[in-house]
Amino acid sequence: VAWIKADTKAILAIHQHVITNNARLSVTHNDFNTWTLNIRGVRREDRGLYMCQVNTDPMKMQAAFLEVVIPPDIIYEETSGDMMVPEGGSAKLICRARGYPKPRIVWRREDGAQIIVRTAPDKVERMNSVEGEVLTLSKITRSEMGAYLCIAANGVPPTVSKRMMLHVHCKLVPSVS
Repeated sequence: VAWIKADTKAILAIHQHVITNNARLSVTHNDFNTWTLNIRGVRREDRGLYMCQVNTDPMKMQAAFLEVVIPPDIIYEETSGDMMVPEGGSAKLICRARGYPKPRIVWRREDGAQIIVRTAPDKVERMNSVEGEVLTLSKITRSEMGAYLCIAANGVPPTVSKRMMLHVHCKLVPSVS
C-alpha cells in the first residue's frame, strides 16, 4: 500500500513506513485490509488530493480530497479600537478577519438600535446590520453614540466579534441668561 499526495506527486508512505520528511504523518494498519493515513495538526497547506494505491494486478486506487477550513479570527492590529468623534463629524470603523473560507464581516449596534447610513447628502438608510470590513458613519449625532459590534463568520465555528465604543463629543451651545 502506498500513500501519494496527487498535486505534488510525492510518495508519502509505503506500508506503515513514512517516506516524506514530515513528523505529522503516520500510517496505521487496523486489520487485514484497512490502512489509514493520519495527519496531526492539520494546516492549510495539507489541503489537496490524497491517493491510496494497492500494488495488485490490476492496481487498485482510492482518492480523497482533504479540505482544510480555518475558523475566523479578528486581526486586531488592522481593526479599529474605541473612537471619539465630534458631533456632525465622521467615523470610519474598520474590522479585518482571517480564516478559510474568507470570513464575512457584519456590523451591528450592541443595543439593537439601527445603524444610520448616509449614502448621499439627502439619503439616509436605517439598517439593523451592515455588511463589509469598513463601516463609514457621517454627520454623526449623539443618538449614534454607543457600542458597535464587528462580527466575523465563515461557517466554521466559532463566530468571533469585537466591540468598539463610539463616543460623540457634543457641541455645547452657550446660553445667555
